[in-house]
Amino acid sequence: MNSGIVSALASNCTPNNLDLKLVRQHSKMATTSRSLYRTLRLRSFSTSTKPSHHNSHQQNHQYTDPNSFIGCWEAPKDPKEAEAKLAQLRRDYAKQVKEVRKEYIQEVELMRLEKLRKEEARKEALRLQNEERKRLKAEAAKVRAQQREVAEQEFRQTLLKERAEKLENWKMKEKMREEKKKEKNELLRRQSSLWINEPELEKKILEAIVDTTPL
Repeated sequence: MNSGIVSALASNCTPNNLDLKLVRQHSKMATTSRSLYRTLRLRSFSTSTKPSHHNSHQQNHQYTDPNSFIGCWEAPKDPKEAEAKLAQLRRDYAKQVKEVRKEYIQEVELMRLEKLRKEEARKEALRLQNEERKRLKAEAAKVRAQQREVAEQEFRQTLLKERAEKLENWKMKEKMREEKKKEKNELLRRQSSLWINEPELEKKILEAIVDTTPL
């Protein structure tokens, strides 16, 4: 589009029609055209889609209408009229460039805001995931602590029960030992309290003398 403008202007702006000033203006306009061309290429590059969507982009892309500058130049015979017409073209062209730059800046800003929004959404999702992970971890730790406390309580109760059983067994054994000791003492007391009759005593002495066991 811009090369067409330059070629159209170059074909009509001859030294016979315009003076050196118009040639300089023509050169400046060509420079502006190249700048716009680079801007449009940068805009196209920044808004291009992924290669996987290339075919769909080509089918759905809406092309802009041809620029009104192409083929619009008709060299007037009067140099002043040509200069005024060229100046008007330059003003219109600068206005369009300004609009394109404005749209480009707006699109870049929208892209920046969209990127910022996605980044914030990603950070928020990560934060929620971390909070959920911490919550589940805390709940699991709480459950393990409760289970550990129940196990320790059962272990303490088992120890107390075993100690109580051992103490009861020891008490029963001590009681039986005391009863046996009392029975033995009672038997000895009864045996020592028996009286031996005199005839019986002489008989036992005689038996002891007769039934001596030789060494």
